[in-house]
Amino acid sequence: MKRTLSRSLLITAASSLAITLSACGADEPSDSAASSSPSSGSSSTAEESTAAPVADGPFGPACSQVPTEGEGSVDGMADDPVATAASNNPLLSTLVQAVTAADLGDTLNSTEDITVLAPANPAFEAVPADALQGLLADTPALTTVLTHHVIPGRLAPDELAGTHTTLNNDEVTIEGSGEEFTIAMDGTVVGMEASVICGNVQTANATVYIIDQVLKPAGM
Repeated sequence: MKRTLSRSLLITAASSLAITLSACGADEPSDSAASSSPSSGSSSTAEESTAAPVADGPFGPACSQVPTEGEGSVDGMADDPVATAASNNPLLSTLVQAVTAADLGDTLNSTEDITVLAPANPAFEAVPADALQGLLADTPALTTVLTHHVIPGRLAPDELAGTHTTLNNDEVTIEGSGEEFTIAMDGTVVGMEASVICGNVQTANATVYIIDQVLKPAGM
């Protein structure tokens, strides 16, 4: 009887010890499990590597309308000063007409390191015909409008947003980031928000951002 009782107690104690050891082992991760778990650092690196890079060349929907070869192409414009480069781009023919009427071609070509907000042809078409013809015939007013579109210094896309002093010695405020930039409607001739439709186009002396509205200087 005593021998049977002692044997039962021994079996019970051994079972308890086995259960305890099993529970302790479950709490501690194995070396293989620890090594297979990705660290937070490697996860962040993976996320960063899949992020889309910011475009370092021309961007915007109207860039597809720029010639793909010749002097009016992106590569062709890069070799010429800005007024000459614009004259070869069919998107900017009305702007070139206005620059010629104001006799600003030589000034724009000879000024180093500028940023030009260049209204495309549809921007001028949005201005009532009589108002546009009156502007083209008024050299002082036309000069004021055109120099309002020119900012000293070459602005890269990541520098474009902000308030900038123009060659007209007034200010223009641009909002946005990445490849989306706008100018408020109260800063345009026809009261519509202006957008960059083909930006970061390089010429020999300027960075050009083609826009879809004609900008209005303060006081006009």
